[in-house]
Amino acid sequence: MICSVTPFTGIAGDMLLAALIDAGAPLDPIRAAIAATGLTGWELTARSVVEHGLRATRVHVEVHDTATERRAAEVLDLVARATPDPVAALAVAAVTAIAEVEGHLHGVDPGEVHLHELGGHDTVVDIVGTAAAVHALGVTEVVSGPLPLGRGQVRSAHGVLPCPAPATLGLLTGAAVTGTDLPGETVTPTGAALLRALGTRYDPVPPMTVRATGYGAGTRRLPDRPNVTVVTLGDPLRGDSPRDGTLRGDPSRGDGVEPVVVLETNLDDVTGETLGHTIAGVLRQGALDAWTTPAVMKKGRPAHVLHVLARPADADRLGELVLAETGSLGLRRADLTRTVLPRAFETVDVAGHPVRLKHGPHGAKPEHDDVADVAERLGVPLATVRARALGASAGPPTTGG
Repeated sequence: MICSVTPFTGIAGDMLLAALIDAGAPLDPIRAAIAATGLTGWELTARSVVEHGLRATRVHVEVHDTATERRAAEVLDLVARATPDPVAALAVAAVTAIAEVEGHLHGVDPGEVHLHELGGHDTVVDIVGTAAAVHALGVTEVVSGPLPLGRGQVRSAHGVLPCPAPATLGLLTGAAVTGTDLPGETVTPTGAALLRALGTRYDPVPPMTVRATGYGAGTRRLPDRPNVTVVTLGDPLRGDSPRDGTLRGDPSRGDGVEPVVVLETNLDDVTGETLGHTIAGVLRQGALDAWTTPAVMKKGRPAHVLHVLARPADADRLGELVLAETGSLGLRRADLTRTVLPRAFETVDVAGHPVRLKHGPHGAKPEHDDVADVAERLGVPLATVRARALGASAGPPTTGG
């Protein structure tokens, strides 16, 4: 499922969460994911509002705990407990991004940095809630239009700061932005961190069949326009089509051919944990795939070859990430093409739990993370959940084209 974000007046964590709920994300699994963190003293509600004649959803976090400041390590410990695992991974990536930027700005270790405005319950709820909403909807790709940046000043625990706030600007590295006439903070650090963790591309809307649209309202009321973030959900028209929107090959057979880049580096001095962390990192940042193969280098040294499959536009950025994480002194690059068969996505219900399926020309496959999560919740084998998911399928959804 593609999620296209239109940041009409900007984006914040609560606005993105509200838009996803408005587009169909169910509240129960969102609340369950947040509750799994062990966070207490909160209540999440969503209600319909009308902003300048436009109906939207606004979320409200009622907090019974007055703590608003936590060390980043504490927040990371909380969000890492979220369930299922993909929700926790996305939430950890967002909080890690915030901690690294704040640590850099204040000259302290990211784990020790104190999150002032970002250390409260609402930040945990917004980040874990958005991660859970994305997971429940089966979102696999996020694209966004340029983010409108406000002007003026913003107040923080450190005093008056220029707007956009330094933390927000740090989190927007690599993002597409544009100026706006709106005063104040239009993009919050939480919103920017979520977009980064989601591996958001700032591109035109890709070819897709629209399934739902959601409007998420912010808390600030503007005098002349609705203060909303808009999300549009859709199925890819023909699998992973190239970014320019064209499908190379024979459309009648669905054999789209697109350019790709393979990045490789030999590593004989990094730990397995570093390899796993690097693979997870490049996948979060938009890699099409990443894997390792064992190798024997000169003098009989055991090693691994790290491979990253990327779109050409992402290759340089992902290559820099690989070099930074592994400490490697070199990186090979091969420009290739890949053939992409058409596929479509469907979400089915298994005993009240959503399970995503991917349909291709030669069969369907349930998403393993969803199957594992439901199997654990129901106390049944993986094979049982897979079979029930396939049995509940209505067949390949119509993908247009």
